[in-house]
Amino acid sequence: MTPERLGLLWGVTVFSGAVAQALAWATGLPGVVLLLSSGLLIGRAGLGLVEPLDLGPGLGTIVGLLVSLVLFEGGLNLRLPADGTRQAVLRICAVRLVLALLGGLLLAHGLAGLNWPLAAVFSAIVLATGPTVVNPLVRQIGLAAPLGEVLEGEGLVLEPIGAVLALLLLELLLGTLHGWRELATGLLQRLGGGVLIGAACGWLLAELLRRIPASAGNGALRLQLSLGILFLMFTGCEQVLPESGLPAAVAAGVVVGRRPDTDAKELDELIRQLAQLAITMLFPLLAADVTFAQLSPLGWGGVACVLALMLVLRPLAIGLATWGMGFSLAQRALLSWLAPRGIVTAAVASLFAIRLEQAGVVGAGRLQGLVFLTILLTVGLQGLSAGPLARRLGLTEADGSEAGGSEAAGDAGEVVAAAVQQQPGGE
Repeated sequence: MTPERLGLLWGVTVFSGAVAQALAWATGLPGVVLLLSSGLLIGRAGLGLVEPLDLGPGLGTIVGLLVSLVLFEGGLNLRLPADGTRQAVLRICAVRLVLALLGGLLLAHGLAGLNWPLAAVFSAIVLATGPTVVNPLVRQIGLAAPLGEVLEGEGLVLEPIGAVLALLLLELLLGTLHGWRELATGLLQRLGGGVLIGAACGWLLAELLRRIPASAGNGALRLQLSLGILFLMFTGCEQVLPESGLPAAVAAGVVVGRRPDTDAKELDELIRQLAQLAITMLFPLLAADVTFAQLSPLGWGGVACVLALMLVLRPLAIGLATWGMGFSLAQRALLSWLAPRGIVTAAVASLFAIRLEQAGVVGAGRLQGLVFLTILLTVGLQGLSAGPLARRLGLTEADGSEAGGSEAAGDAGEVVAAAVQQQPGGE
């Protein structure tokens, strides 16, 4: 790839993302929807100005570093202040880990026509909701507590698990792993190792930040140290245990964010701006890789598969996970609907498709097409409707501030109190 072509790729990508964000600000439409649309316009499905595969092996490296920044920012921001909220996140993750994997496998095979191994990889790839999509939507809508915290926590927990599991299933398909015992061992090693390394690096970063007070005008130095440790940690994890860098980034962010003596609030604002820039670059870049040739062979079976994930599996999992926890019907309805997939899902699908095609596995294009169809439908439908639905149900902070909030939204403290009261004695 020539330097001129490389410069044009990044110039067009960043410009299109910036225009999409400006349009989102001017129109009030969700930014993630416009970012995705801009990628389709400049990419293989539109004008053909951007071809992500021109980056070669560098595509995975760039995407990985930027995703680690986004996940670190999510961990830094993660706040689960009440026991009931934390328990809700853990229950949703546990239930979805079982139902989504099994249901996604059956739907991808039965409706979309993927063979069983590729269907298993698909179910793992689309397991998690994307923090890169959910977090901006939650902030733009202004969801009343504890819904925003629950949705953000779910994405941050399941995103690394889904990526690691998808990689191990891919290695099992390609013959690199032998048997389910090795898969389970690999999952524990990557997740556990990533969390331990991330926690250690987060502690080191917190100690350094504690010695460099924000009040001394050292914001740039604090940011540089944070990025240096984060990127070194991520690349080191990927060298030792592939895909362990994602849980490490989340763990590091959580550790730094929970240390009261690090002035994390000031650092968080700087990291948030960089994370937003990463999202502005990544969404158009990865969406540019989509072609209608990948989507058209899926037909209505692919659409039915994605709609079943959205309208059947998700509500079933949320209903089971939140049963008896004090959530109102309106809150459970919004949790059931808002589950868009994000950048990590797109990145994993793109990189896996390359490996599968290189290995000569039939159906790699269908797998990538179905994943991107899932992203397109969930981001498009849920991104556009989440705000009006939340306002209609009275679940925004603005609704909650009027006359003590609507009955549908309820008070966050009542939700948590109900959850805590019910847990010791069971449902």
